[in-house]
Amino acid sequence: MEDVLHAVARTVISFILLMFITFLIGKQVNPHKNYFSFALSIILGSFVANMGFDVNLKFLPMLTSFLALFLIYYLISFISFKSRVLRKWFSGQPTVIINRGHILESNMKKLRYSIDDLNQQLRELGIFDIKEVEYALLEVSGNLSVLKKQQYQNTVKSDILKTESKQLSLPIELIIEGKLIDKNLTLKYNKNWIEQELIKRKLSINRILYAVIGTDGKLYVELYKDNAPSLTDKY
Repeated sequence: MEDVLHAVARTVISFILLMFITFLIGKQVNPHKNYFSFALSIILGSFVANMGFDVNLKFLPMLTSFLALFLIYYLISFISFKSRVLRKWFSGQPTVIINRGHILESNMKKLRYSIDDLNQQLRELGIFDIKEVEYALLEVSGNLSVLKKQQYQNTVKSDILKTESKQLSLPIELIIEGKLIDKNLTLKYNKNWIEQELIKRKLSINRILYAVIGTDGKLYVELYKDNAPSLTDKY
């Protein structure tokens, strides 16, 4: 019975302590907006679990370690607030994925971030045509931040009414990373049609990073190693 009461007391104290810490730093840690907050949240959870449920571990040393971790967090937060260089090191920084309408495949390879990942996150933002994007940055949190091209921004009701009579369709991916997507070929957009379009543009399929039929029925082509300005993680 004494062991049960001891376990209950540890759990209650650990829960109250976690709620207090969450009240103080929850807004910074909960969203996992950077590397440090993600790591901290995992460690805090591990500490609380052991403090509450592992009766083989002494409570006071665990509590001391928990409070020490909390103080380390505050120290690092203070230093990061004062120094932008250290803040970038602790928190990370966004990576440019699309710059001035051009996909930066070198950055994508470095992150192991595929065209499919990019398209999925664009769709989640309500963007089905990649050609609408001027800039796209992959945040440390894993979220994609997008700035649309000027002609696609601030749609008003009059713009919608003008296009109501025009039938739109979902984009059709034809080429990804130099390979033809056979299952997406149609009677209209067949292999012969693609070859003719590439001949018009004086392109070979192995030079193409991504080719898609947009919702407007036009072919959008993004090349490997284009002449877009070179950008890495800097922002």
